[in-house]
Amino acid sequence: MLINKKKFDFENKTYTMGILNLTPDSFSDGGSYTDLETAIKRAKKMVEEGVDIIDVGAESTRPGAEYIEEEEELRRIVPVVKRLVGEVDVPISIDTYKSRVAEECIKAGAHIINDIKGLKGDPNMAEVIAKYGVPVIIMHIQGNPKNMQKNPEYDNIIEDIKGSLGESIDIAVKAGVSPEKIILDPGIGFGKTFENNLEIIKKLCEFKKLEYPILIGASRKGFIGDILGTSPLDRLEGNLAVAVISAYNGASIIRVHEVRETVRALKMTDAVKNK
Repeated sequence: MLINKKKFDFENKTYTMGILNLTPDSFSDGGSYTDLETAIKRAKKMVEEGVDIIDVGAESTRPGAEYIEEEEELRRIVPVVKRLVGEVDVPISIDTYKSRVAEECIKAGAHIINDIKGLKGDPNMAEVIAKYGVPVIIMHIQGNPKNMQKNPEYDNIIEDIKGSLGESIDIAVKAGVSPEKIILDPGIGFGKTFENNLEIIKKLCEFKKLEYPILIGASRKGFIGDILGTSPLDRLEGNLAVAVISAYNGASIIRVHEVRETVRALKMTDAVKNK
């Protein structure tokens, strides 16, 4: 897959996506990068540490998060995108489920759209992605951020997610999105129980049967804290364990807060996988 004229070999390398939250209320680093210069400095630091993609978000999607209007999301994110595309040499992903935000960010130079609602939250999202020909990350979610962790239920967690992702793929393709530009994310922590999250990671190879690159975003999430008994900022070892297991089980992209350590861990993992 070509992203911003860079070739991504998802069969032989596991890529690191660094998280840049511009939100005041994200669960682990809310408020840390709301200032433009601080955000740009953080992005450049991630590039120094070897990040492959930077994922920029301006609306918190933590459990219980409140919806924000698109005007506020645009106010937070567009100035950062404009600076990033001129100052860092890695693809910029936009974490949004709103088509207008996606379009304005693409116009500003962004290269990927990361939609937590799997193209089901905004009827115009798939058309915008098709119009500009950018890659899209299609994630699975049950419910929405405000209610997703209130007793999520599945008949068969793996098959149910695969079925829902299949629906999202159909939405994309019917709108004109090239299948070669689709990446799937089973949505760790988005309408999932503790046991659901572990099962998804353990059985990640099942999602490879859909024949699309897989992204896993588990960094600092609650199930890791439940196991380790630590706060969000003290989950590095758990984050790395999930990253390594996910990569070995077939993930192509790992979305993380701690870039340097993850890049190194994935380099070792790929060496073993490709032996």
